[in-house]
Amino acid sequence: MEWILIGAVVLFFIWRMMPAKGVKTISADELKTLKKTKDSQWIDVRTPGEFKARNMRGFQNIPLGSLPQQASSLDKNKEVVLLCQSGMRSTQAAKVLKKQGFTRIVNVRGGMNQL
Repeated sequence: MEWILIGAVVLFFIWRMMPAKGVKTISADELKTLKKTKDSQWIDVRTPGEFKARNMRGFQNIPLGSLPQQASSLDKNKEVVLLCQSGMRSTQAAKVLKKQGFTRIVNVRGGMNQL
């Protein structure tokens, strides 16, 4: 019985880390290049405290917990680039946006930890 529970927990975490289908994943280096060339919506889904302590110019702070309510303020026709601390919350944010009909989503792998 314990092995089943452990297996279920492991599968749950693997599922949470998997990118949403149709979401493009880029590296921190690719983000630096993309920032110079793209007119996109730049969203940092970390907490306001994390964002205030260290942020990247051009990114708007919409914490993950607020994203479902604030997604309507974003343009579904424009690309959305998501950033967090490690890539975990931005992966969840991508799933939230996919459910709300966004189709052009980019997730930064490794997040601020890689910048």
